[in-house]
Amino acid sequence: MNNLKILFAILVVLIISAAIAMAGSQSSVMVGGLPLFLLCASIGFLLHWVVFIPSYLFQTEHYFDLTGSISYVSTVAFAFITHPSLGTRGVLLGILVLIWAVRLGSFLFLRVKRDGRDRRFDEIKTRCLRFLFTWTLGGAWVFITMAAALAAISSSTQTGLDAFAIVGGLLWLAGFAIEVIADRQKSAFRSEASNKQKFITSGLWSRSRHPNYVGEILLWIGIAVIALPALSGWQYVTLISPVFVIFLLVRVSGIPMLEKSAAARWGEDPAYQEYVARVPALLPKLSG
Repeated sequence: MNNLKILFAILVVLIISAAIAMAGSQSSVMVGGLPLFLLCASIGFLLHWVVFIPSYLFQTEHYFDLTGSISYVSTVAFAFITHPSLGTRGVLLGILVLIWAVRLGSFLFLRVKRDGRDRRFDEIKTRCLRFLFTWTLGGAWVFITMAAALAAISSSTQTGLDAFAIVGGLLWLAGFAIEVIADRQKSAFRSEASNKQKFITSGLWSRSRHPNYVGEILLWIGIAVIALPALSGWQYVTLISPVFVIFLLVRVSGIPMLEKSAAARWGEDPAYQEYVARVPALLPKLSG
């Protein structure tokens, strides 16, 4: 990807984010003359761009995932502090986002510190614009994935809990549990010295090659379900949140990059070939 294409990609990400920010700002409470939703939308981008500068100068990706986690926490905290009359639905959404962000962010940060690097960034971090695009995408990831939640949290019309909150909460709980269990199973597997250069095929990883992503997708669908009754008009655009998560994980920075890396490491191994043929990449295999 040449520099012109990268600049175009950055522009596209910003335009899409701006369009969602405008749509989600409908019915948002105003803070300092600006929609709270719009202010919240900018936090993740600003933090990612600030941290990008020293990260590029020192050629490190160690703080990428941590910055994402801090962005989620900062955005929710800002919304909680500035909203004049936050309702129970908004509080629930904020708490669920905070729990997920703190857990995943700390897990990923400790993992990259333990491993010493994140292989996904080996080539990217040496190229300024490509690295900048990745950090910009990180800001978009923070904003768009939680856009539906933010629209409900920042809305001037707050609603109480209902059946949507119960169903969405159960979906979130199931997704969160799957993600945590999958991460712990893989961490336990890799903690064994004899498994350092092997791929995991046990536990949830015997049903899906990326069960942690199954959990990630499921919990964000749950968030969208909880937020749904609080949305109106153009705010429905923010329901793109779980669709964006699916697209990002399935088509961009999740499965494609990990599958490519795994193929490079174990592609010639008959056992890995059999594993790929037997176990689906995402949707879990429930029997057999």
